[in-house]
Amino acid sequence: MRRRGSFPSGILPAAGLLLATLLVALPAGAGALRPLPPPPVPEGNPQTVEKIELGKKLFFDRRLSGDGTMSCASCHVPDQAYTDGQEISLSYPTTRNWRNAPTLINAAYFQSLFHDGRAATLEEQALFPVMSSFEMNLNLDFLEEKLRIVPEYAAAFKKIFGGEVTRARIAMAIAAFERTLVSVNAPIDRYLAGDDAALSPEARRGYGIFTGKGKCADCHFGPHLSDDRFHALNVPENPEYRKDPRITATRRFVAKVFGYDDYRNLEEDPGRYLVTKDRKDWKAFRTPTLREISRTAPYMHNGILKTLEEVIEFLDRGGGPGNKALSPLGLSDGEKRALKAFLVEALSGDEVRLKVPAIP
Repeated sequence: MRRRGSFPSGILPAAGLLLATLLVALPAGAGALRPLPPPPVPEGNPQTVEKIELGKKLFFDRRLSGDGTMSCASCHVPDQAYTDGQEISLSYPTTRNWRNAPTLINAAYFQSLFHDGRAATLEEQALFPVMSSFEMNLNLDFLEEKLRIVPEYAAAFKKIFGGEVTRARIAMAIAAFERTLVSVNAPIDRYLAGDDAALSPEARRGYGIFTGKGKCADCHFGPHLSDDRFHALNVPENPEYRKDPRITATRRFVAKVFGYDDYRNLEEDPGRYLVTKDRKDWKAFRTPTLREISRTAPYMHNGILKTLEEVIEFLDRGGGPGNKALSPLGLSDGEKRALKAFLVEALSGDEVRLKVPAIP
């Protein structure tokens, strides 16, 4: 196991290139956990106080939805660790989504966004839900015009970006705000920096299982506890969702948009396959971060597992039938309890608090 405290929290620079180098260098194995450094920031969208504040207003502004009832915060609720606590995320009226809303805390560290990884940056990610027919359902040309007639927004975009409201600048502002949603002061960071007292004896035992017998650190490693890859664990489908015609419509629509010819006969979520068309990616989904995991139930891309106990049991069994990514672990009841203690106690930082801004 690598020595704790090799990279104490706070001494790593925020430069994206250095962070990317560190992430690539980390081995996919036990003991490769690291304290969380400052988030990387792209050269083309530097952080400023004014831009972050503008992005925050847009994040909470219901003008970004077709009927004015939804904002980004409708599915990424600050008081719920920037999720919405539902199996599948909140949907536009008369429609149903088909996937769970992942947390936005620490999203700045991911190399791809969404469960299927279809967006490479936060800027690219920001407008997908706005355009989505079953999420916020708003045409981007119309969005630009809606915001251009708001004097406060028009002035802010001119001051910050040197021009008028555009979809690209909307995305840049929202992404700048989202980069401030970072988990800080988590016990795991203090423990990795050398403070043994940061974790209870039970959680320390769980850390040993996490990095050892439990094989969790094979996929959940590095500063944000994810390998940024995609794995097909054969997570079960929810039978109730298969019966819901609104979800059937959503599933067919998404598959059709991604060029899946047999979309009308599709009865399950193909996952990453729709993006890559590579058969090995059938039902594969991005490895989620485990930071803040105790606050972001239910779990998996479709929220089928309600508790951490269910997740641990699923992984202990070796995942879903027929998957090639996992093997049974054979954890004892005591080892499962210790592993849960580590997940609950070690990986949640201070609550990411903010004051909801006044919307123009």
